[in-house]
Amino acid sequence: MEEYKWPLPEGFREPCTLRQLQDALASHETLASPVLRCDAQRNLHLRPGGCGGIIPQDQVAAPFLSGAQRDIAALSCVGRSVCFQVTGQRIAADGSTEFLLSRRLAQEEAMEHILRHGTPGMVIRGQVTHLAPFGAFVDVGCGLVALLPLANISVARIRHPAERFALHQRIRAVVQSIDPQQKRIVLSHRELLGTWLENAARFRVGETVPGIVRSCKPYGCFVELTPNLSGLADSREDIPEGRLVSVYIRSIQPQTGKIKLQMVQELGQPDFPTPLHYQITGGSVSGWRYRP
Repeated sequence: MEEYKWPLPEGFREPCTLRQLQDALASHETLASPVLRCDAQRNLHLRPGGCGGIIPQDQVAAPFLSGAQRDIAALSCVGRSVCFQVTGQRIAADGSTEFLLSRRLAQEEAMEHILRHGTPGMVIRGQVTHLAPFGAFVDVGCGLVALLPLANISVARIRHPAERFALHQRIRAVVQSIDPQQKRIVLSHRELLGTWLENAARFRVGETVPGIVRSCKPYGCFVELTPNLSGLADSREDIPEGRLVSVYIRSIQPQTGKIKLQMVQELGQPDFPTPLHYQITGGSVSGWRYRP
């Protein structure tokens, strides 16, 4: 567990050793190991600590997930490290010892811990598992997935979360809400990327820097300088939204929260996702305001 009392996402733990596996029979410690294959019955097969291990189909995912989600969960585990608890051992058909494992128990314990200790505003670590037009899905502990809505990702508007994140990317996030009845967690992210003043402090008038054209209006184009900072440049009909450009910084106005830019030239297609620079990496966020 982290100091912020939150379970670790899958993939954050080191693969377990044989000694840890044996000790976990009594301690019920949550361990991790990569899944080698999923058989036709949706059982998961692993080699934790160099020994045979199996997660039976009914132990692959917590019962508060729907049947369809559990099926997808089993298939998507192959090739990834998953969390589990050791429930027993048996002699396999070839005479070797096989450990019986339960990802379900690890997830139930993680959810119980989240419901007991989790509060809105907590800054946690997560791993992106899926990207959809309406947001990103993030593993927030033992394979439990939370939704990070598109509007919560950054202040600068994006068309798709793939413009900010890559699959399996490790990120920080803020707990926005926890629904104990539905066992659903909603996240935010924009708060961690800094206020207007914190982002504007990285730039100086007279500099020429790269940016991404996010939207074009008759009165000008909004160019993203950082995920939480945009400026207004002159309108250019020849440069479409989503293109990388170089811009000259004409003015930075803290009183009005505005940055005026002059577009210099188009630089092509930007590399997605762009690097993230977190202003907040731990603790809790409350009363956050983007502008002064």
